[in-house]
Amino acid sequence: MSTGFDRDASEFSRGAKAVIVYPDTGGSSRDPEARLEETAGLALAIGLEVVEKIAFRLRQPKPGTLIGSGQVEALAESVRDQELEVAVFDASLTPVQQRNLETGLGCKVIDRTGLILEIFGERARTAEGRLQVELAHLDYQAGRLVRSWTHLERQRGGFGFLGGPGETQIEADRRLIRDRMARLRKELDQVSRTRGLHRERRQRAPWPVIALVGYTNAGKSTLFNRLTGADVMAENLLFATLDPTLRQISLPGIDKAILSDTVGFVSELPTQLVAAFKATLEEVISADLLIHVRDIAHPDSEAQRADVEKVLGEIGVSPETPRFEAWNKLDLLDDDRRAEVLAEATKREDVVALSAWTGEGVALLVETVAARLTEGHRRYTITLDAGDGAGAAWLHQHGDVIEQRVEGDQAVYEVRMAPRDYERFGMRSG
Repeated sequence: MSTGFDRDASEFSRGAKAVIVYPDTGGSSRDPEARLEETAGLALAIGLEVVEKIAFRLRQPKPGTLIGSGQVEALAESVRDQELEVAVFDASLTPVQQRNLETGLGCKVIDRTGLILEIFGERARTAEGRLQVELAHLDYQAGRLVRSWTHLERQRGGFGFLGGPGETQIEADRRLIRDRMARLRKELDQVSRTRGLHRERRQRAPWPVIALVGYTNAGKSTLFNRLTGADVMAENLLFATLDPTLRQISLPGIDKAILSDTVGFVSELPTQLVAAFKATLEEVISADLLIHVRDIAHPDSEAQRADVEKVLGEIGVSPETPRFEAWNKLDLLDDDRRAEVLAEATKREDVVALSAWTGEGVALLVETVAARLTEGHRRYTITLDAGDGAGAAWLHQHGDVIEQRVEGDQAVYEVRMAPRDYERFGMRSG
Protein backbone atom coordinates (compact mmCIF):
# COMPACT_ATOMS: atom_id res chain seq x y z
CA MET A 1 0.00 0.00 0.00
CA SER A 2 1.25 3.45 -0.84
CA THR A 3 1.97 5.57 2.19
CA GLY A 4 0.93 8.75 0.41
CA PHE A 5 4.45 10.10 0.50
CA ASP A 6 6.70 10.67 -2.50
CA ARG A 7 10.28 10.22 -1.37
CA ASP A 8 11.70 11.01 -4.82
CA ALA A 9 10.59 14.63 -5.15
CA SER A 10 13.48 16.35 -3.43
CA GLU A 11 15.09 19.69 -4.05
CA PHE A 12 18.24 18.64 -2.27
CA SER A 13 19.88 15.28 -1.97
CA ARG A 14 22.32 13.49 0.29
CA GLY A 15 25.32 15.73 0.64
CA ALA A 16 23.24 18.93 0.71
CA LYS A 17 25.06 21.66 2.64
CA ALA A 18 23.50 22.53 5.99
CA VAL A 19 23.90 24.88 8.93
CA ILE A 20 23.01 23.76 12.46
CA VAL A 21 21.32 26.41 14.61
CA TYR A 22 20.87 26.10 18.37
CA PRO A 23 18.66 28.82 19.88
CA ASP A 24 19.99 28.86 23.45
CA THR A 25 17.30 30.08 25.85
CA GLY A 26 19.42 29.20 28.88
CA GLY A 27 16.91 26.62 30.09
CA SER A 28 18.87 23.49 29.15
CA SER A 29 21.32 21.59 31.33
CA ARG A 30 23.27 20.75 28.18
CA ASP A 31 26.34 22.58 27.02
CA PRO A 32 25.52 24.51 23.80
CA GLU A 33 28.51 22.97 22.04
CA ALA A 34 27.32 19.48 22.99
CA ARG A 35 23.84 20.29 21.69
CA LEU A 36 25.28 21.51 18.40
CA GLU A 37 27.41 18.37 18.07
CA GLU A 38 24.43 16.10 18.74
CA THR A 39 22.23 17.86 16.20
CA ALA A 40 25.07 17.77 13.69
CA GLY A 41 25.17 14.01 14.26
CA LEU A 42 21.44 13.80 13.58
CA ALA A 43 21.92 15.75 10.35
CA LEU A 44 24.78 13.50 9.28
CA ALA A 45 22.51 10.51 9.88
CA ILE A 46 20.37 11.60 6.91
CA GLY A 47 23.36 12.44 4.75
CA LEU A 48 23.50 16.22 5.13
CA GLU A 49 26.90 17.92 4.94
CA VAL A 50 27.23 20.12 8.02
CA VAL A 51 29.11 23.24 6.97
CA GLU A 52 28.52 25.47 9.99
CA LYS A 53 27.20 25.27 13.56
CA ILE A 54 25.85 28.39 15.28
CA ALA A 55 24.42 28.94 18.78
CA PHE A 56 22.27 32.05 19.22
CA ARG A 57 21.63 33.31 22.75
CA LEU A 58 17.97 34.27 23.11
CA ARG A 59 16.65 36.61 25.75
CA GLN A 60 13.08 36.16 24.56
CA PRO A 61 11.90 33.79 21.78
CA LYS A 62 10.16 35.67 18.94
CA PRO A 63 6.66 34.37 18.04
CA GLY A 64 7.23 34.83 14.30
CA THR A 65 10.78 33.54 13.83
CA LEU A 66 11.98 32.23 17.24
CA ILE A 67 15.31 34.04 16.84
CA GLY A 68 15.65 37.84 16.54
CA SER A 69 15.52 39.76 13.27
CA GLY A 70 19.23 40.61 13.44
CA GLN A 71 20.04 36.94 13.96
CA VAL A 72 17.86 36.02 10.98
CA GLU A 73 19.76 38.51 8.83
CA ALA A 74 23.15 37.22 9.99
CA LEU A 75 22.08 33.64 9.34
CA ALA A 76 20.69 34.55 5.89
CA GLU A 77 24.04 36.10 5.00
CA SER A 78 25.81 32.83 5.92
CA VAL A 79 23.28 30.88 3.84
CA ARG A 80 23.95 33.09 0.81
CA ASP A 81 27.72 33.25 1.21
CA GLN A 82 28.15 29.50 1.65
CA GLU A 83 25.30 28.47 -0.67
CA LEU A 84 23.63 26.48 2.09
CA GLU A 85 20.50 24.51 1.23
CA VAL A 86 19.19 23.57 4.67
CA ALA A 87 19.01 25.19 8.10
CA VAL A 88 18.49 22.66 10.88
CA PHE A 89 17.09 24.23 14.07
CA ASP A 90 17.71 22.38 17.32
CA ALA A 91 14.30 23.48 18.59
CA SER A 92 10.61 22.89 17.99
CA LEU A 93 9.30 25.37 15.44
CA THR A 94 5.68 26.31 14.93
CA PRO A 95 4.40 26.12 11.34
CA VAL A 96 4.43 29.94 11.19
CA GLN A 97 8.01 30.15 12.45
CA GLN A 98 9.16 27.52 9.98
CA ARG A 99 7.51 29.29 7.04
CA ASN A 100 8.82 32.72 8.07
CA LEU A 101 12.35 31.39 8.54
CA GLU A 102 12.32 29.72 5.13
CA THR A 103 11.27 33.05 3.61
CA GLY A 104 13.87 35.02 5.57
CA LEU A 105 16.75 32.63 5.03
CA GLY A 106 15.98 31.56 1.47
CA CYS A 107 16.54 27.87 2.20
CA LYS A 108 14.77 24.82 3.55
CA VAL A 109 14.23 24.83 7.33
CA ILE A 110 13.89 21.68 9.42
CA ASP A 111 13.26 21.62 13.16
CA ARG A 112 14.41 18.96 15.64
CA THR A 113 11.17 16.99 15.49
CA GLY A 114 11.12 16.90 11.69
CA LEU A 115 14.77 15.86 11.62
CA ILE A 116 14.27 12.95 14.01
CA LEU A 117 11.16 11.83 12.16
CA GLU A 118 13.14 11.91 8.92
CA ILE A 119 15.88 9.70 10.38
CA PHE A 120 13.33 7.23 11.65
CA GLY A 121 11.72 7.21 8.20
CA GLU A 122 15.03 6.25 6.62
CA ARG A 123 15.99 3.65 9.22
CA ALA A 124 12.73 1.70 9.63
CA ARG A 125 13.13 -1.68 7.98
CA THR A 126 10.15 -3.73 9.11
CA ALA A 127 6.56 -3.16 8.05
CA GLU A 128 5.72 -2.32 11.66
CA GLY A 129 8.50 0.24 11.90
CA ARG A 130 7.40 1.97 8.73
CA LEU A 131 3.79 2.09 9.92
CA GLN A 132 4.90 3.65 13.19
CA VAL A 133 7.05 6.26 11.47
CA GLU A 134 4.30 7.18 9.03
CA LEU A 135 1.77 7.55 11.84
CA ALA A 136 4.15 9.79 13.78
CA HIS A 137 4.92 11.91 10.73
CA LEU A 138 1.26 12.32 9.78
CA ASP A 139 0.52 13.46 13.32
CA TYR A 140 3.33 16.01 13.00
CA GLN A 141 2.20 17.17 9.56
CA ALA A 142 -1.49 17.46 10.40
CA GLY A 143 -0.97 20.91 11.87
CA ARG A 144 1.62 22.12 9.36
CA LEU A 145 -0.49 22.85 6.27
CA VAL A 146 0.04 19.31 4.99
CA ARG A 147 3.52 20.00 3.69
CA SER A 148 4.16 16.64 2.06
CA TRP A 149 0.90 15.14 0.74
CA THR A 150 1.85 13.97 -2.74
CA HIS A 151 -1.01 15.35 -4.86
CA LEU A 152 -0.46 18.93 -3.65
CA GLU A 153 1.57 21.46 -5.57
CA ARG A 154 5.33 21.13 -5.23
CA GLN A 155 6.88 24.55 -5.52
CA ARG A 156 9.72 23.16 -3.42
CA GLY A 157 10.71 19.61 -2.75
CA GLY A 158 11.86 18.16 0.50
CA PHE A 159 14.23 15.58 1.89
CA GLY A 160 12.34 12.30 2.23
CA PHE A 161 9.08 13.01 3.99
CA LEU A 162 9.68 16.77 3.93
CA GLY A 163 7.86 18.11 0.89
CA GLY A 164 6.43 21.24 -0.69
CA PRO A 165 4.31 23.87 1.01
CA GLY A 166 0.95 22.44 -0.03
CA GLU A 167 -1.20 25.52 0.56
CA THR A 168 -4.27 24.30 -1.37
CA GLN A 169 -7.09 21.90 -0.40
CA ILE A 170 -5.94 22.11 3.21
CA GLU A 171 -9.12 20.91 4.86
CA ALA A 172 -9.64 18.07 2.40
CA ASP A 173 -6.10 16.92 2.96
CA ARG A 174 -6.39 17.14 6.73
CA ARG A 175 -9.35 14.79 6.42
CA LEU A 176 -7.27 12.44 4.25
CA ILE A 177 -4.55 12.50 6.88
CA ARG A 178 -7.01 11.79 9.69
CA ASP A 179 -8.47 8.86 7.72
CA ARG A 180 -5.03 7.48 6.96
CA MET A 181 -4.00 7.81 10.61
CA ALA A 182 -7.10 5.90 11.70
CA ARG A 183 -6.20 3.05 9.32
CA LEU A 184 -2.61 3.02 10.52
CA ARG A 185 -3.72 2.83 14.15
CA LYS A 186 -5.90 -0.19 13.34
CA GLU A 187 -2.98 -1.93 11.62
CA LEU A 188 -0.67 -1.16 14.54
CA ASP A 189 -3.26 -2.43 17.01
CA GLN A 190 -3.21 -5.73 15.15
CA VAL A 191 0.61 -5.77 15.25
CA SER A 192 0.48 -5.06 18.97
CA ARG A 193 -1.94 -7.96 19.53
CA THR A 194 0.32 -10.30 17.55
CA ARG A 195 3.35 -9.12 19.52
CA GLY A 196 1.41 -9.71 22.72
CA LEU A 197 0.70 -13.31 21.68
CA HIS A 198 4.39 -13.87 20.95
CA ARG A 199 5.28 -12.39 24.33
CA GLU A 200 2.74 -14.63 26.04
CA ARG A 201 4.28 -17.67 24.35
CA ARG A 202 7.72 -16.61 25.60
CA GLN A 203 6.34 -16.25 29.11
CA ARG A 204 4.91 -19.75 28.89
CA ALA A 205 8.27 -21.03 27.58
CA PRO A 206 9.33 -19.32 29.91
CA TRP A 207 12.49 -17.32 29.38
CA PRO A 208 13.47 -14.10 31.13
CA VAL A 209 13.66 -11.04 28.88
CA ILE A 210 16.58 -8.60 29.18
CA ALA A 211 16.22 -5.26 27.39
CA LEU A 212 19.12 -3.02 26.42
CA VAL A 213 18.08 0.62 26.71
CA GLY A 214 20.04 3.82 26.46
CA TYR A 215 20.73 7.03 24.65
CA THR A 216 21.23 6.79 20.92
CA ASN A 217 24.79 5.87 19.94
CA ALA A 218 25.62 4.64 23.47
CA GLY A 219 26.81 1.31 22.05
CA LYS A 220 23.77 -0.91 22.65
CA SER A 221 24.00 -2.73 19.31
CA THR A 222 27.74 -3.32 19.69
CA LEU A 223 27.09 -4.84 23.12
CA PHE A 224 24.16 -6.84 21.72
CA ASN A 225 26.40 -8.27 19.01
CA ARG A 226 29.12 -9.04 21.55
CA LEU A 227 26.68 -10.95 23.79
CA THR A 228 24.80 -12.81 21.06
CA GLY A 229 27.22 -13.18 18.16
CA ALA A 230 24.64 -11.43 15.98
CA ASP A 231 25.42 -8.87 13.28
CA VAL A 232 22.93 -6.13 14.08
CA MET A 233 23.85 -2.82 12.44
CA ALA A 234 26.29 -1.17 14.84
CA GLU A 235 27.79 2.03 13.49
CA ASN A 236 28.88 5.33 14.94
CA LEU A 237 25.55 6.85 13.95
CA LEU A 238 22.61 8.20 15.87
CA PHE A 239 19.60 5.86 15.62
CA ALA A 240 21.59 3.09 13.94
CA THR A 241 19.02 0.68 15.39
CA LEU A 242 15.32 1.38 14.97
CA ASP A 243 13.44 -1.89 14.69
CA PRO A 244 13.74 -4.10 17.80
CA THR A 245 15.87 -7.22 17.59
CA LEU A 246 15.49 -10.27 19.85
CA ARG A 247 18.06 -13.04 20.30
CA GLN A 248 18.40 -16.03 22.59
CA ILE A 249 21.42 -16.14 24.91
CA SER A 250 22.71 -18.44 27.65
CA LEU A 251 23.79 -17.19 31.07
CA PRO A 252 25.41 -18.88 34.10
CA GLY A 253 22.66 -20.80 35.87
CA ILE A 254 20.09 -19.81 33.22
CA ASP A 255 19.78 -22.06 30.21
CA LYS A 256 18.02 -19.53 28.02
CA ALA A 257 17.17 -15.84 28.12
CA ILE A 258 15.93 -13.36 25.52
CA LEU A 259 18.04 -10.26 24.86
CA SER A 260 16.30 -7.31 23.20
CA ASP A 261 18.09 -4.46 21.41
CA THR A 262 15.87 -1.38 21.25
CA VAL A 263 15.74 2.00 19.58
CA GLY A 264 18.00 4.58 21.21
CA PHE A 265 16.44 7.46 23.07
CA VAL A 266 17.32 11.10 22.64
CA SER A 267 16.61 14.31 24.49
CA GLU A 268 13.29 15.91 23.57
CA LEU A 269 12.14 12.80 21.72
CA PRO A 270 9.06 13.89 19.73
CA THR A 271 5.86 12.99 21.52
CA GLN A 272 4.50 11.65 18.23
CA LEU A 273 7.27 9.04 18.20
CA VAL A 274 6.84 8.08 21.85
CA ALA A 275 3.17 7.34 21.12
CA ALA A 276 3.73 5.63 17.77
CA PHE A 277 6.52 3.38 18.99
CA LYS A 278 4.81 2.27 22.16
CA ALA A 279 4.00 -1.12 20.60
CA THR A 280 7.68 -1.70 19.83
CA LEU A 281 8.74 -0.48 23.25
CA GLU A 282 6.39 -2.92 24.96
CA GLU A 283 9.40 -5.26 24.96
CA VAL A 284 11.02 -2.80 27.36
CA ILE A 285 7.88 -2.39 29.47
CA SER A 286 7.53 -6.15 30.03
CA ALA A 287 11.25 -6.93 30.47
CA ASP A 288 12.48 -8.79 33.55
CA LEU A 289 15.67 -6.71 33.62
CA LEU A 290 16.83 -3.47 32.00
CA ILE A 291 20.46 -2.82 31.16
CA HIS A 292 20.89 0.93 30.75
CA VAL A 293 23.88 1.27 28.41
CA ARG A 294 25.62 4.62 28.87
CA ASP A 295 28.37 6.25 26.83
CA ILE A 296 30.52 7.08 29.83
CA ALA A 297 33.01 8.90 27.58
CA HIS A 298 30.41 11.44 26.44
CA PRO A 299 30.62 14.87 28.14
CA ASP A 300 26.85 14.90 28.63
CA SER A 301 26.60 11.31 29.87
CA GLU A 302 24.74 12.28 33.07
CA ALA A 303 22.21 14.43 31.18
CA GLN A 304 21.71 11.58 28.71
CA ARG A 305 21.01 9.23 31.63
CA ALA A 306 18.30 11.60 32.88
CA ASP A 307 16.77 11.78 29.38
CA VAL A 308 16.58 7.98 29.14
CA GLU A 309 14.97 7.66 32.56
CA LYS A 310 12.43 10.31 31.55
CA VAL A 311 11.45 8.44 28.38
CA LEU A 312 11.23 5.14 30.28
CA GLY A 313 8.71 6.80 32.56
CA GLU A 314 6.79 8.24 29.60
CA ILE A 315 6.34 4.84 27.97
CA GLY A 316 5.12 3.25 31.19
CA VAL A 317 8.14 1.31 32.51
CA SER A 318 7.60 0.60 36.20
CA PRO A 319 10.17 2.10 38.60
CA GLU A 320 10.17 -1.34 40.23
CA THR A 321 11.61 -3.04 37.13
CA PRO A 322 15.11 -4.27 38.07
CA ARG A 323 17.83 -2.40 36.22
CA PHE A 324 21.47 -1.53 36.30
CA GLU A 325 23.86 0.57 34.25
CA ALA A 326 26.55 -0.57 31.83
CA TRP A 327 29.12 2.22 31.60
CA ASN A 328 30.33 1.65 28.07
CA LYS A 329 33.24 2.93 25.96
CA LEU A 330 36.04 2.57 28.52
CA ASP A 331 38.36 2.31 25.51
CA LEU A 332 37.74 6.00 24.69
CA LEU A 333 38.84 7.33 28.11
CA ASP A 334 42.30 8.61 28.98
CA ASP A 335 44.13 6.83 31.81
CA ASP A 336 43.10 9.23 34.59
CA ARG A 337 39.41 9.31 33.66
CA ARG A 338 39.40 5.55 33.15
CA ALA A 339 40.79 5.00 36.66
CA GLU A 340 38.09 7.30 38.10
CA VAL A 341 35.29 5.48 36.27
CA LEU A 342 36.53 2.03 37.29
CA ALA A 343 36.89 3.09 40.91
CA GLU A 344 33.36 4.54 40.98
CA ALA A 345 31.87 1.48 39.27
CA THR A 346 33.55 -0.84 41.78
CA LYS A 347 31.85 0.98 44.66
CA ARG A 348 28.37 0.53 43.20
CA GLU A 349 26.28 -2.61 42.93
CA ASP A 350 24.15 -1.19 40.11
CA VAL A 351 27.01 -0.46 37.68
CA VAL A 352 29.35 -2.46 35.45
CA ALA A 353 32.09 -0.60 33.54
CA LEU A 354 33.01 -2.11 30.19
CA SER A 355 33.97 -1.68 26.57
CA ALA A 356 31.59 -3.46 24.21
CA TRP A 357 34.09 -2.76 21.43
CA THR A 358 37.11 -4.52 23.03
CA GLY A 359 35.17 -6.94 25.25
CA GLU A 360 36.68 -5.63 28.49
CA GLY A 361 34.24 -6.04 31.38
CA VAL A 362 31.69 -8.01 29.34
CA ALA A 363 32.27 -11.23 31.32
CA LEU A 364 31.52 -9.32 34.53
CA LEU A 365 28.37 -7.95 32.90
CA VAL A 366 27.20 -11.49 32.07
CA GLU A 367 27.82 -12.60 35.66
CA THR A 368 25.96 -9.57 36.99
CA VAL A 369 22.96 -10.19 34.72
CA ALA A 370 22.78 -13.84 35.81
CA ALA A 371 23.04 -12.86 39.47
CA ARG A 372 20.28 -10.26 39.11
CA LEU A 373 17.95 -12.71 37.40
CA THR A 374 18.53 -15.42 39.99
CA GLU A 375 18.49 -13.30 43.15
CA GLY A 376 15.44 -13.78 45.33
CA HIS A 377 15.04 -17.41 44.26
CA ARG A 378 12.96 -19.52 46.61
CA ARG A 379 12.54 -23.22 47.29
CA TYR A 380 9.34 -24.84 46.01
CA THR A 381 7.91 -28.33 46.25
CA ILE A 382 6.38 -29.31 42.91
CA THR A 383 4.47 -32.53 42.23
CA LEU A 384 4.13 -33.88 38.69
CA ASP A 385 2.76 -37.01 37.10
CA ALA A 386 5.60 -39.51 36.88
CA GLY A 387 5.24 -39.57 33.10
CA ASP A 388 5.45 -35.78 32.69
CA GLY A 389 8.86 -35.72 31.07
CA ALA A 390 8.36 -32.24 29.58
CA GLY A 391 7.56 -30.78 33.00
CA ALA A 392 10.57 -32.45 34.58
CA ALA A 393 12.84 -31.15 31.78
CA TRP A 394 11.43 -27.66 32.28
CA LEU A 395 12.25 -27.71 36.00
CA HIS A 396 15.81 -28.87 35.33
CA GLN A 397 16.22 -26.25 32.62
CA HIS A 398 14.88 -23.25 34.51
CA GLY A 399 15.50 -24.07 38.15
CA ASP A 400 17.98 -25.70 40.49
CA VAL A 401 16.54 -29.17 41.28
CA ILE A 402 17.77 -29.87 44.82
CA GLU A 403 15.98 -33.19 45.32
CA GLN A 404 13.55 -35.44 43.50
CA ARG A 405 11.66 -38.55 44.60
CA VAL A 406 8.89 -40.82 43.35
CA GLU A 407 5.74 -41.29 45.43
CA GLY A 408 3.45 -43.83 43.75
CA ASP A 409 2.53 -42.51 40.29
CA GLN A 410 3.82 -39.03 41.06
CA ALA A 411 7.25 -37.38 41.04
CA VAL A 412 8.04 -34.78 43.72
CA TYR A 413 10.69 -32.14 43.05
CA GLU A 414 12.35 -29.76 45.48
CA VAL A 415 13.35 -26.85 43.23
CA ARG A 416 14.95 -23.45 43.83
CA MET A 417 13.76 -20.86 41.32
CA ALA A 418 12.55 -17.29 40.97
CA PRO A 419 8.95 -16.62 42.02
CA ARG A 420 8.25 -15.34 38.53
CA ASP A 421 9.50 -18.60 36.99
CA TYR A 422 7.31 -20.53 39.41
CA GLU A 423 4.34 -18.52 38.15
CA ARG A 424 5.37 -19.16 34.56
CA PHE A 425 5.60 -22.87 35.26
CA GLY A 426 2.01 -22.73 36.44
CA MET A 427 1.05 -21.01 33.15
CA ARG A 428 2.76 -23.73 31.13
CA SER A 429 -0.40 -25.66 30.40
CA GLY A 430 -2.82 -22.75 30.93
